[in-house]
Amino acid sequence: EGGGYVVVDVPEAIWSHLGLNYLAHQHVPTIWEKAGQRLEPVEWSRRADGSLTMTRTLPDGVAFGVRVKSDVRHAEFQWWVRNGGTQALRQLSAQVCVMLGQAAGFTNTAAGRRLLEAPFAAASDASGRRWVITAWDGLNRVWQNPPVPCIHADPRLTDCPPGETREARGWVWFYEGEDPTTSHLFPGV
Repeated sequence: EGGGYVVVDVPEAIWSHLGLNYLAHQHVPTIWEKAGQRLEPVEWSRRADGSLTMTRTLPDGVAFGVRVKSDVRHAEFQWWVRNGGTQALRQLSAQVCVMLGQAAGFTNTAAGRRLLEAPFAAASDASGRRWVITAWDGLNRVWQNPPVPCIHADPRLTDCPPGETREARGWVWFYEGEDPTTSHLFPGV
């Protein structure tokens, strides 16, 4: 109540050995834009169980999608890539941005602690009692971008031959209470 909201851009970007395959916004050209092809916007769909899904097929036949199931205190994500192309996809990774700018107390001027301890990226509000925590299996890296403000726990996938699918799961939790670094979530911090 009164806490605002976070925006999860999933996937914000998808990279492979070919370069930047997909970007949710347009400030850096993808391999498709460099080839003169424009990707039309794709909207999310709400399923009967309340989950959200999104699927997109790229010009080379590679498809990807996300399914999100949410609760009051967390959201669970499943990101997948299906290789409908003719060559193996190597070095597959996504960038997943958890934007904090609309969450009360998490703006740049009031920001609290940031913890970047793989597999977790976490941010507290100015009081240190409210936290947004994210993690992905198959983790590539954790990082933050203070000017946005946002935190990232970016997944990677194993190489994907033509005709095969790879997937990763991720989570965002909303935690309120004592410092989570004293719990089992951050044993090395």
